[in-house]
Amino acid sequence: MKTAILLMAHGSRIPEANNAVSEIASMVKEMAGFDIVEISFRENYSPDIQKGIDACVERGAARILLVPYFLYLGAHVLQDLPEEIEEARQRHPGVEMMMGKPLGVHRKLAEIVAERITEALAGKGWS
Repeated sequence: MKTAILLMAHGSRIPEANNAVSEIASMVKEMAGFDIVEISFRENYSPDIQKGIDACVERGAARILLVPYFLYLGAHVLQDLPEEIEEARQRHPGVEMMMGKPLGVHRKLAEIVAERITEALAGKGWS
């Protein structure tokens, strides 16, 4: 049974800002070893969530883990994304769908923030 990973991001009106999600998806595919890793956007960019789910199904997914690429539990994660998933379940009743957790509070995120602080201070010549 094929499992797909669908990263669901907010989306930006600035196309270059959305490219980061594609880069993250490529890294996830390499690290996690899934054949099907797709991206989607809630607003302002394409593919939207429904098209992302459809792309997973078209590639043969029988199960989809929908991963919110969001920092915390806001309205999108708590309400909008579950509604999107329910809509897709109506179109694809034979496909199992489950939503994962948003990025949330995690030590690795704090490490990245600390790394960015160090880079910024070094770039300014501050110590």
